[in-house]
Amino acid sequence: MNLGDRVWPEVRAATLLVPLGALEQHGPHLPLDTDARVAAAVARRAAASGDALLVAPPLAYGASGEHEGFPGTLSIGHEALRAVLVELGRSACRWASRLVFVNGHGGNLPTVPDAVAQLRHEGRDAAWWPCVPAGGDAHAGRTETSILLALDPGSVRMDAAEPGATAPLAELLPALRAGGVAAVSPNGVLGDPTGANAPEGERLLAEMTAALRTCLARWRADPTGRLT
Repeated sequence: MNLGDRVWPEVRAATLLVPLGALEQHGPHLPLDTDARVAAAVARRAAASGDALLVAPPLAYGASGEHEGFPGTLSIGHEALRAVLVELGRSACRWASRLVFVNGHGGNLPTVPDAVAQLRHEGRDAAWWPCVPAGGDAHAGRTETSILLALDPGSVRMDAAEPGATAPLAELLPALRAGGVAAVSPNGVLGDPTGANAPEGERLLAEMTAALRTCLARWRADPTGRLT
């Protein structure tokens, strides 16, 4: 299942899942690599259902310019991200029959579908899938905190969890686009993580895993290359 654990004679034509994340602030209570952790966990759970599914090590660096106002954030920007995804995809498709980027960071859009479009234009069977729970809050709030409590409770500092900007994202976007997350939330949180709990996180993980499994089995992409 995990590509990094294999030796080359064991690697056969398969569907390769590549989790995408970011290294960016997630409030005072969640680890910087939250997005990569979630995408990798969902990909691994989905891949456990089939022998022809392999999961690559996650790409933990993405486009996180909106979080540059906080220490610890490492962003490679959209241009570099696109180049990495295209070259990685070209390499993977030399032996993998199919490739799907499991994207756990919203800031990586629209670069992910743009890179996938290039790969598909070149004749490669590539796609992407958004690793986002239905109805979740924006950033480092109840949703992500619940998921991390289910995945790795030791990495969550609930004693430091506190509400951030709780206004609807649509109201925050103008200021956020102008000055980044720090302009609307001094602690980096968009939402309220204080009610987070592990059972809710496990439910969200199960829902995302089931959705990804369905999309992988159906393998039907929309015009952007997104699995539906």
